[in-house]
Amino acid sequence: MGGITLERDGAVAIIRFDRPDKMNALTLAMYEELGAAFAEVRDDEALAVAILTGSGDRAFCVGADLTESIPALASGRFDISEWDAAHQKHTTLFKPVIAAVNGLCLGGGFEIMLSTDIRISADTAEFGLPESGVGVVPAGGTLTRLARQIPYPWAMELMLEGSRISAAHALRYGLLNDVVAGDRLMEAALERAHRLVGKSGTALATIKEAVLRLGDLPQEQAFHSEALYGQRAFTSADATAGLAAFAARRPPLFPSREGAQPPP
Repeated sequence: MGGITLERDGAVAIIRFDRPDKMNALTLAMYEELGAAFAEVRDDEALAVAILTGSGDRAFCVGADLTESIPALASGRFDISEWDAAHQKHTTLFKPVIAAVNGLCLGGGFEIMLSTDIRISADTAEFGLPESGVGVVPAGGTLTRLARQIPYPWAMELMLEGSRISAAHALRYGLLNDVVAGDRLMEAALERAHRLVGKSGTALATIKEAVLRLGDLPQEQAFHSEALYGQRAFTSADATAGLAAFAARRPPLFPSREGAQPPP
C-alpha cells in the first residue's frame, strides 16, 4: 500500500512519499501520516531540518489518489480542511523544510512543495497543476500561496491552463532554488540541510515564523511586529553564544542545537 516514512540523518529528518508503484499518489491515510511527520519534526528537539522527497526516480508526488481521495471529496464524505496539516496550512513547524523533487510533481504534490522553504529539483522533474482539466481546483494552499510566491501572470497560467512545465522552466518562474542532475539530488539536499544545522535554531525559527506571519499585515504593523521578533532573537541565548564566538573568532556552539546531532 505504501505510506509516509521518516528517517534520520543526524539532525536532519528525511520524509518520503513512499508509494513508488503508484507514483507516490496520496491516499487518505498518507495525508494524515504526512501531517504527523511534520509534527514529529516540529516536536523533536534532536531534529533541526527536514527534507521532503519521493521514493523512486519517477515521481516526487502526483497528488491525491484519484481512486480514493478525490471520490471522497466529490461525494461530500470528506472535508479538504482535514488535509491542512499535510499542506502545512496554519503551520507551527518553524524549522526549515527542503523539498528534493525527484520526478513528476503534480497536483497535490505541487501544492505540498509550495509549503516548503527551499526547493531543489532533479533536472528531469516536471511540474503541473492539472486540476482545472478534471473540474476541480488546487485548494491545498495553492489558491492562496502561488500568486504570493511568483508573479501573478505565471501563477494564473499554471492554475488556469494546467499544463506541465520543466524543471528549468520552474526555476525561471522562481518556484525552485536550484536544479541539479538527478543522481546528485539527495546529495545536494543533504548539503543544504547540514549547512542549516550549523546555524542558530532560534534564528532560523524566528525568521520562518516572522515571514509566515508578517506577510499579510499592513506595513507599519509589520514593522512593529518585526521589531518584537528581532528583540526576541537579539536577547536569546543563541545570540549571546554566537556573538561571543564571533568575537573570539571560533565556531559558535548554539544552545538551541544542544539536542541536535552536529553535521557530519
